[in-house]
Amino acid sequence: MKYFQVAQGVWGMRLLVVNIYMIANRRGIGKGWVLVDTGLKGSAKKIIAMAEALFGPGTRPSAIVLTHGHFDHAGSLPELLKYWNVPVYAHKLELPYLTGKSSYPPADPEVGGGFMSLISWIWPTSPINIRRNIREIDMLDGIPELPEWKIIHTPGHTPGHISLYLPLNTTLIAGDAFTTTQAESAFHMFTYRKKVSGPPRYITTDWIAAAKSVRKLAALQPRIAATGHGVVMRGKELSTALNFLANRFERIAVPQSGRYVGHGAISDENGVRYIPPYKGTLKRTAAIAITATVLSFLLVRKAGKMWA
Repeated sequence: MKYFQVAQGVWGMRLLVVNIYMIANRRGIGKGWVLVDTGLKGSAKKIIAMAEALFGPGTRPSAIVLTHGHFDHAGSLPELLKYWNVPVYAHKLELPYLTGKSSYPPADPEVGGGFMSLISWIWPTSPINIRRNIREIDMLDGIPELPEWKIIHTPGHTPGHISLYLPLNTTLIAGDAFTTTQAESAFHMFTYRKKVSGPPRYITTDWIAAAKSVRKLAALQPRIAATGHGVVMRGKELSTALNFLANRFERIAVPQSGRYVGHGAISDENGVRYIPPYKGTLKRTAAIAITATVLSFLLVRKAGKMWA
């Protein structure tokens, strides 16, 4: 069981290309522990094994918190809820995608940056339905099961994206508000090569909001940052790189062109209301699809060997 410590009472585990986290409340502050995000579909057994290694056989979280509902962050949630019938917290603007009301806007394979962008057209964007367990986060009072943690609305990557921040030791769990690897590159994603970057370009649908969110998080001056994709970063290395990203976000994070550049998707509490028209050509789209299909087959074979 390969997991890593983020900070006192916080652990993470890498599940292929995405991270999940477990937070234990300090003694006397709150009861039990909380799971943050659930990884890709099929990850439930690994998550349960990690939990039992940390907290003992038969353990269950007091709650599950989703930074957002994309398939790589909520993929194993339906399966986990069969084991753990616990509340699941998400921002109100994320609820349509977790209660079957609305699909996310489609990914944009034309944003560039690498192979992960090319194959992003295959990423599932349809909703799941966990209506019985879902709870809307109270943004004033936070999450009862995590009394010391602040919940910060960090939209852009998705409308209801949130980050978690512990003022006590300035630990930040940022989800995909920013990453510590280059999410568009398969090489970076599978090797977890360190690089503070913006949210994954191919599935971020509001770049103006994304820029504001990164600047909001940089202003907190976290000493520890754990992200959805990439390695944990700390201290001066983190602050220097995160401030650089915040100050030059439009230049280094926003793609030069793409479906959501210039005009983002529009969503509300009922889900997606407007999706900008696709800007690519049919010929280019076909070339991307053929190339991505061949490369994804090779990548899946290699990943399967790594995952076995």
